[in-house]
Amino acid sequence: MKKILVLCTGNSCRSQIAEGYLRHFAGDKARIYSAGVETHGVNPRAIATMKDDGIDISQHTSNNMEEYLEIDFDFVITVCDNAKERCPFFPTKAKKFHQNFPDPAKVTGTEKEILEQFRQVREMIKSYSQHFVIDNLND
Repeated sequence: MKKILVLCTGNSCRSQIAEGYLRHFAGDKARIYSAGVETHGVNPRAIATMKDDGIDISQHTSNNMEEYLEIDFDFVITVCDNAKERCPFFPTKAKKFHQNFPDPAKVTGTEKEILEQFRQVREMIKSYSQHFVIDNLND
């Protein structure tokens, strides 16, 4: 079974959404972890927007990447530029991937506008996650 780590700045939105979709699409082909270079707690809007698409991430925790330094990952995916720049050296054979997604938690405006941005980012991450699984876990 492959081991995948998704990294973001605070492990609150983008990496949590990616963890949810990667688990959904990979099934029993991979064990998925997510972490941040910091921990900010799981964003309630990320939980809600995933629930709207039938994925429950309400039990996810916000983890620091240092918790996973001993795991020999097959893949490390950074989902924001800040995490890529601050990502430590992982002493593994992990293939590294990077895709910078907009941070929906930084959007301002009405609640409707903020939730729309969360949905847009969710759909970007969903598509990326589905293609990642097809391209990397179907051997």
